Amino acid sequence: MVKKDPVSDFLKGRGCPVHVLRGGLNGLIESWKITIESVAKGYSLGLDDYLNDMDGRQLIEEALGIAPDKEKKKYADRLRQADACMKKLVVPAGRCLWGDEVAEAEGWSAGKNWWYFMKPLKAGPELLTEIEDL
Repeated sequence: MVKKDPVSDFLKGRGCPVHVLRGGLNGLIESWKITIESVAKGYSLGLDDYLNDMDGRQLIEEALGIAPDKEKKKYADRLRQADACMKKLVVPAGRCLWGDEVAEAEGWSAGKNWWYFMKPLKAGPELLTEIEDL
């Protein structure tokens, strides 16, 4: 009998590419850590890329919400440490980077989905300008 994997099913349902499906939660958290390294160096890409990276953090949140307890516990410390590192590298943007309408439709809040409401301390002028123009 094949064991059912709710995280894999969730990622498949979200239309994630094969490499994300293969990586599962571990791969998502590793990608999050790479994003954090990019932010630490001074995020050089634009808003679309930044939002895509923040969507990766949202995927982690949603996947953890349906993951078995054993899997949640397995990744909890790594994610907590990564998030603590990221929080030192960002400041409040004053709004949801996806826009207020999207935040309301998705039920996102600055407390629970903080990654969508923060901007990097160090970023290229393109990203900072795009955020200011929201």
